[in-house]
Amino acid sequence: MAFSLPPLPYDAGALAARGMQQETLELHHGKHHQAYVTALNGLIESKGLQGKTLEQIVTEAGKAGADGLPVLNQAGQHWNHLLFWQVMSPNGGGEKIPGALASKIDSDLGGLQKFKDDFKAAGVGQFGSGWAWLVQDSSGKLKITKTPNGSNPLATGEGTPILGVDVWEHSYYLDFRNRRPDYLTNFLEKLVNWEFVASLLDKGMTSGQSA
Repeated sequence: MAFSLPPLPYDAGALAARGMQQETLELHHGKHHQAYVTALNGLIESKGLQGKTLEQIVTEAGKAGADGLPVLNQAGQHWNHLLFWQVMSPNGGGEKIPGALASKIDSDLGGLQKFKDDFKAAGVGQFGSGWAWLVQDSSGKLKITKTPNGSNPLATGEGTPILGVDVWEHSYYLDFRNRRPDYLTNFLEKLVNWEFVASLLDKGMTSGQSA
């Protein structure tokens, strides 16, 4: 068993008009994400990961604490990026949120603007490298959280992510230099594929599971 790097769901230059230039995507996807996949594949035999799904590997590595970090650093980053590419779109952003998702944001998070403010604060407040997340917890409720480095809410047991944003510097430095808040504002206002996020929520609500 070996994991592979899927192609982006859009052309590498497709997000340039939305604030993420082609060079950023080419380096991020083709170099950084590929490196995580390569490193993870190098751990499969030595760490006894044969036959396990990516989700199983991430969850088990998270439960293993410090002993699981060598695997989580690579498997988590692979999983995180698989979601990250899909939650962005050349037609993303705006405030036209599909109905069920909009209703959950209103009821669980205090409305769209408060959600955006709190999500941005989570990303800005993540010291160093990491991620900010919108997750559906085991009760079905939406909540905002953040994780350091390559971890994610599957590893921490906080729920199933339906939206994630990478706040490692390689995600934004070519486009925004050190202005992480501006990168996060741009992500929310111009890049988020709300239809895809809503489809993940629908999937969780239909299955009755969030982890």
